[in-house]
Amino acid sequence: MRIYLVGFMGCGKSFSGRNLSRRLGFEFIDLDVLFENKYRINIQEFFRKYGESAFRVVEQQMLYETEYLHRVVISTGGGTPCYGDNMDWINQHGISVYLKMSPSSLYHRLSHSRKPRPLIKDYEPEALRQFIRERLALREVYYNKASVIISGENLNMNQLTETLTGLINRSSFSD
Repeated sequence: MRIYLVGFMGCGKSFSGRNLSRRLGFEFIDLDVLFENKYRINIQEFFRKYGESAFRVVEQQMLYETEYLHRVVISTGGGTPCYGDNMDWINQHGISVYLKMSPSSLYHRLSHSRKPRPLIKDYEPEALRQFIRERLALREVYYNKASVIISGENLNMNQLTETLTGLINRSSFSD
């Protein structure tokens, strides 16, 4: 069984994924960290050298490789579900969870984040607000295809764990 966490950058996929994996007794994988470890380059540097399009091709290959993993929670990059057939693929190969947050909550988190984010590194505050609103509107078309949609602002980890346990028990995905 694979659980894929999707949502905009800064919504808490990595933090929630680690917590959720402990509760379920699953392994946790952050697709961005997996990328950086495998290619020995951070994503920001990869973007600078090769561009976003090249990154998305490699990211998709790594996503497809998760098909062979079992009992795992996978935190995807914010753009992962939005390219190619990635969101449909995710839903065919596991349970997807969208950690939904408002643009204002995302702005607050991203403007105070210590983690470098290649897509927003050069934005001034108002431009960042606008970028989040516009990009989120485009990406939500994909995120809203998730099996489970839950608020990232008031994330109730007990409720999410119960919901996922029920889905796992009824799932047609076998390990």
